[in-house]
Amino acid sequence: MSYKHFQVEVSDFIATVTFNRPPVNAQNRETREEAIRIFDQLSDRDDVRVVILTAAGKTFSAGADVKERVGLVQEPGDYISHNRVAREFFYAVADCTKPVIAAVNGPAIGAGFALMLACDIMLATDTAYGSMPEVDVGLSGGQSFVMEHFSKSKARYLYFTGARVTSQELYRLGIIEKVVPAEELMPAAMEIARTIAAKSPLAVQGAKRGFSTTAEMPVRDGYRYEQSITVALSHTEDAKEAQRAFVEKRKPVFKGR
Repeated sequence: MSYKHFQVEVSDFIATVTFNRPPVNAQNRETREEAIRIFDQLSDRDDVRVVILTAAGKTFSAGADVKERVGLVQEPGDYISHNRVAREFFYAVADCTKPVIAAVNGPAIGAGFALMLACDIMLATDTAYGSMPEVDVGLSGGQSFVMEHFSKSKARYLYFTGARVTSQELYRLGIIEKVVPAEELMPAAMEIARTIAAKSPLAVQGAKRGFSTTAEMPVRDGYRYEQSITVALSHTEDAKEAQRAFVEKRKPVFKGR
């Protein structure tokens, strides 16, 4: 399918989703509705095992399109509807059944930073940075994504001041996996994606479900839930193939069943 603000390419079980809304990939309702459809479809596609999310140009995403805020509310319920779409935009990525790798090609600002933090694995160019300047435009939102990754003091500092945090600092804090020159970004993301795509898709999806579901659970309950996933996976053909391949010292051939 073709989209107005995104390009989607699938090859060798890897989907590459490129955000392309010049000049700075600002998010409006149309882009968010497109992204929701895209990630819902990728969740359901058997020919996709991992997703790379990146952007065209020099900016990953400058965040919400502030121009859209002017005249946003025409009748009661408009802002509630707007917030629902914005919320589901992030969770379409976070809840995608396949791992999502953020290949951050430039600044990730506000809702753009939240989009990056909604992904499973993150890497960025050496000129990228993140910031949450919501208070600078009289708004608030996205604290949950920031608090998930930063300490109490750091999260509040970034949010209250709108300060930029460089990709190098994000790496130092253990928030992203790699910092690379721009020309190495997609090769680095592809290397990770190929490694994931070569594994049992059912096991990888089960692991992602485990991460997402157990995040708010006590450790004992979380581990019990993870064991239930393992039990279910043990009956699959992929699990049996993985174990045979291990014993036979060969590469497994997974079929997703």
